[in-house]
Amino acid sequence: MASAPKLQIASPEAAESGFRLAGFLPYRLSVVTNLVSRAFADRYSAEFGISIPEWRVMAVLGERAPVSSFEVCAATAMDKAKVSRAVSALIAKALVRKAAHPEDQRLLRLSLTAKGRKVYAAIVPRARQLEAELVAGLSGAELAQLEALLDKLQARIETLDATPRGD
Repeated sequence: MASAPKLQIASPEAAESGFRLAGFLPYRLSVVTNLVSRAFADRYSAEFGISIPEWRVMAVLGERAPVSSFEVCAATAMDKAKVSRAVSALIAKALVRKAAHPEDQRLLRLSLTAKGRKVYAAIVPRARQLEAELVAGLSGAELAQLEALLDKLQARIETLDATPRGD
């Protein structure tokens, strides 16, 4: 495998002619995310017939159900439409059920069905195996550094997203 291009972090004032997509941090993060998601989906999609967004919904529900669609959106950073489509598909597959919120009947709470819990329990070891394979080449210090850097990037983008825009 060829080595990844070096990041070319430049000021916004840098000349457009110096832009290299392969060295652009958001692009690099997206490529890695897509490759990891695809590798993981290859391990479960054919057998269980669920998509990446559907798995992400199931993962949230497996960890902390019952939750609302809004809470799934917040936990996964997926947009409402994608979560809604995934939830609808999972309900149609009898993997997820919805119920009225005990305090507000207008709100829906989502949870895994018994069938959904079995699928979740079968997929989790595959998720852990892929994670172990991904980090196998990293030392403990590198893994800790990666965690810290991801936390910093996430905190920074959340701060930037909260910054009012002039529109």
